[in-house]
Amino acid sequence: MNGRERIGAMIEGREPDHLPLMPITMMFAARHAGVRYHDYVTDFRVLADAQMRTAETYGFDYVSAISDPAREAADLGAAVQFFDDQPPAIDESRALLAGKTRLASLAVPDPLAGGRMLDRVLGIALLKRRAGTDLLVEGWVEGPCAMGADLRGINTLMTDFLDDPGFVRDLFAFNVAMELAFARAQVEAGADLIGIGDAAASLVGPHLYNEFVQPYERELTRAIQAMGARVRLHICGRTRRILDGMGRVGAEIVDLDYFSPMDEGRAAMGPDQVLLGNIEPAGVLRKHKPEAVRDAVAACHRAAGPKFIVGAGCEVVRDTPAENLRAMCGYAREHRPCQFD
Repeated sequence: MNGRERIGAMIEGREPDHLPLMPITMMFAARHAGVRYHDYVTDFRVLADAQMRTAETYGFDYVSAISDPAREAADLGAAVQFFDDQPPAIDESRALLAGKTRLASLAVPDPLAGGRMLDRVLGIALLKRRAGTDLLVEGWVEGPCAMGADLRGINTLMTDFLDDPGFVRDLFAFNVAMELAFARAQVEAGADLIGIGDAAASLVGPHLYNEFVQPYERELTRAIQAMGARVRLHICGRTRRILDGMGRVGAEIVDLDYFSPMDEGRAAMGPDQVLLGNIEPAGVLRKHKPEAVRDAVAACHRAAGPKFIVGAGCEVVRDTPAENLRAMCGYAREHRPCQFD
């Protein structure tokens, strides 16, 4: 099996030859390729080359266009700060929707119009040409809550849930429409799977998540699936109280951060949900010895059961030792889904 086939088999309920391997690498990939992160996030050719080099070196089953959360916001006109060798950051002191009335005048930007979204679409197309059918190609969009935080400011959005729930629903509906346009452009460029990153959702409790966030994540997921792509739901942070709702979004793959025990995720989402994760990126994958990394992956596998994809809780830290990442990758290659240490 090649990587694309391996991930497909896991999703479709067939047994792959060994566990799929899908760790998120962004800054790690840039460092591995010897490029500045500024160049990685602004030039699709740099990103695609770094992703291919990293996947080939470590035996990943996929490549990804994930880079930063500021692509859509930038194309809407939000203030974004760029740095030499760090991820871009949205300037919340100048939030695009500091005034709520501006939402009514916003138009969904064309992902192919020449902005930062186009750069990701071009990256997907280049990754597809280089990976062919050997590796799964992953696109990425912001989730409704994360996008809301990008446009409104995280603290302001949290108060909006209580002060103006109607506005939150209007904002999330706009976000879904924009992300669907962005997702469609990526799928048409060759993305097999779209990741939905909704980190801000980890800051709300189960009541707000189930009432406000999950329905829009589910709508986004179903529409992407209707395009012919699979979906990976990635909510990093403390998600233990919303695991049940995350499992009802309908994504083929659900990532768990290390704050959320894998056995709790399995209990909340049932035996058929494919789970990915979730060793601690900095405290374990980066700092521990390779043997301890391998043991941590094995523990995740036992807790998740056979419907499991190997990865860290979130992004692989850029200065993670190569031997530690190889230990994680080695476990995946040496174990079938029902083969536990």
